[in-house]
Amino acid sequence: MLLRIFVLCVFALSLSACGGGDHSDLRQFIQQVKDKPAGRIEPIPTYPPYESYIYSSASNRSPFDKPVDIQRRIHAKADSNVRPDFNRTKEFLESFDIAGLAMVGTLRKGGALWALVRDPSGGIHRVAPGNYVGKNHGKVMMVDNTKIELIEIVSDGLDGWLERPRVLALVEKD
Repeated sequence: MLLRIFVLCVFALSLSACGGGDHSDLRQFIQQVKDKPAGRIEPIPTYPPYESYIYSSASNRSPFDKPVDIQRRIHAKADSNVRPDFNRTKEFLESFDIAGLAMVGTLRKGGALWALVRDPSGGIHRVAPGNYVGKNHGKVMMVDNTKIELIEIVSDGLDGWLERPRVLALVEKD
């Protein structure tokens, strides 16, 4: 108990020793800072409000496309009898895009020349004139030692169909 009283007395004396002293220089500095005139803050600059740009030419023809005469296309469509046969059975190579097919060789069998076509999965298939390849109703017209000529039937964009010639050239190994 006596030890506690002694510790409390020492603590109280040390606190009182820290409280005394001359702080007049500190008080004088604080007063000088308070006496200075307050600074002026510049107002926030004003900017004109943002005006969004409305692009009104989005529905117009691109300047990089060739001009199209709609009347001529409608007239050509009306005269055309081109149309794919949707009732025939699809052949296996019609399930692939023409860009994924490659001619890799030829084969002569029974006097007929067959083209060898590789599909994207690596399978090799025989193709002769009259067969169909590609997703655009491509009918093989001629097989040569170096190429396959075919005619695709594609939409003209106006509910009609157009014939488009394509060639699958022989791919040589590197």
